[in-house]
Amino acid sequence: MGEVYLARDTTLGRLVALKFLPPHLSEEADARLRFTQEAVAASALKHANVATIYEIGRGEDGTPFMAMEYCEGETLRQKLARGPLPVPDAVDYATQVACGLRHAHEAHVTGPDGVARHGVVHRDIKPANLIVTPEGVVKILDFGLAKVDDLTLTQTGATLGTALYMSPEQARGETVDARTDLWAVGVVLYEMLTGRPPFGGGYEQAVLYAIAHEAPAPLPENVPESVAGVVARCLEKDPAARYPSARDLVADLEEIKQDAVSGTSAARWPKRRRVGPRRSLLAFPLAFIVVA
Repeated sequence: MGEVYLARDTTLGRLVALKFLPPHLSEEADARLRFTQEAVAASALKHANVATIYEIGRGEDGTPFMAMEYCEGETLRQKLARGPLPVPDAVDYATQVACGLRHAHEAHVTGPDGVARHGVVHRDIKPANLIVTPEGVVKILDFGLAKVDDLTLTQTGATLGTALYMSPEQARGETVDARTDLWAVGVVLYEMLTGRPPFGGGYEQAVLYAIAHEAPAPLPENVPESVAGVVARCLEKDPAARYPSARDLVADLEEIKQDAVSGTSAARWPKRRRVGPRRSLLAFPLAFIVVA
């Protein structure tokens, strides 16, 4: 949905990320509306775990753009390229993602039609859309597929998202709610613990079949039962059997973290190990663009 550039705001003296609608899409009404919807959805969210939208506008040639927070660090996808994460890091990152989603799901948003609505469902939570800063803060990016309450630009039966992280109902093209994001958190947490997604296949239809009908392989023995229980509940095929809200998921994850610190439960962490370098820079296509 966009081309992203690193830029400098000369007024405030800060680096920002500029996301432009590509030229081949800028003439399409649906693409422009979806781009606006992303800006509306994300700009309504003010949370430490969601990348901030500063403004939206148009370039000199009329191309729509949005200026957003530049998040230094690396994507979770880049981290996972080096292998599974230590259990404490995986649980901490999942907690932060769930906190950002809790805020999004409970937000009040005024859509492009001027109608106030409640809740933003991301619909594309995956490692490539999560940046981990050098300080260990997780930032949720890319609300290009977001659904604002009953406002959606997708047609009935349309399937949007990334196959490996789709919930069963999303893969079927059904109407989704906040629980589809919680499924994706479960997929990401499983991948952080194992180094691979829970549902695989040689091609997209095989992945979607596995999502709908198969159970993931058991988690490694070093994963505490309490953490495995969270993953299992997130990955329930029936949305009604999952966590009812991100708030409930956060509560369980925070309890696991607290119990592990106090050493009072089976959630006690295994020995920590370092994985890869501590920091790197997020790679953007570089262009020297000045935001006045």
